[in-house]
Amino acid sequence: MNSGRAFVGTSGWSYKTWKPLFYPPEVKSKDFLRYYGTRLATLEINYTFNHLPTEKNIAGWREATPPEFLFALKASQQITHYRQLRDPAETLPLFFERARPLGDRLGPVLFQTPPWLRRDDDRLAGFLASLPRDLRCALEVRDPSWYVDDVYALLRTAGVALVHAEGEKAPSPVETLGTTSSFAYARLRKREGYTGDDVDAWAARFRPMLQAGKDVYAYFRHDDTGANALSAERLRDLLAA
Repeated sequence: MNSGRAFVGTSGWSYKTWKPLFYPPEVKSKDFLRYYGTRLATLEINYTFNHLPTEKNIAGWREATPPEFLFALKASQQITHYRQLRDPAETLPLFFERARPLGDRLGPVLFQTPPWLRRDDDRLAGFLASLPRDLRCALEVRDPSWYVDDVYALLRTAGVALVHAEGEKAPSPVETLGTTSSFAYARLRKREGYTGDDVDAWAARFRPMLQAGKDVYAYFRHDDTGANALSAERLRDLLAA
C-alpha cells in the first residue's frame, strides 16, 4: 500500500503581525502569499466563506504559488449558515463553479455549520447526496448531537471527512478523525498555540493514518505572531521524516 500524503499549513496568510517571526521585514504585504508558498505547500482560505472566489482571485492565487501548492476552500456561508445545508441543489453549483478553476490546485472544500445547528439526518443525507463525487469535501459540525454512529455512516457512504477542530467549543471526538473518508482533515485551533510536544503528539497521531495510505490535511489557526506557521513547518517536517 502506498503511503498517504501530508498537507500542512495555516488558515490564512495575509497578516502583517507575522513579521518578523514568519515573514521577513522586507517582504511586502502583496508578496506574502508568494513567500508563504516557498515555505508551506497548502493553505486553508476562509475568505471564500464571505465572498465567492472570482476569476481574478483564482488567477492570483495560482500565479503566486508553485504548481504543487494546494488550496482548501471554506464553503460559502450561504450554504452553511443561511440555508444551513438545505436546498443544496440551489446553493452548491454556484460555489463549485467558482472554485473549480483552481483545477489541480483545489484541495478539500470545508463546510462548517453554525454552532447552533443540531443533528438532522434527513437534511444531512440530502446535502451529502448533492456533493460532487470528484472533489474532496469535509464537514465540520459544532454541536455534540452530531457525534453518533448514524451520522458517521452517512458521511462514510458519501466519502466526506468529519473535521476535528481542536480548541473549538465542541470538536468531534478525535478518534473519529480519518474514519469516514479516504483522508483526514484537522483544524488545529488552540488559542494558546502549540508547543513542540503538542506538535509531536499530532505527528504521532497522523503517522499511522499516512502509513495506512490515508492523506492528511492539517491547518493551524491564524495566530497573532506567526508562531503557528512555524508549528506547521515542524509538523510537516516530522511527517516527512
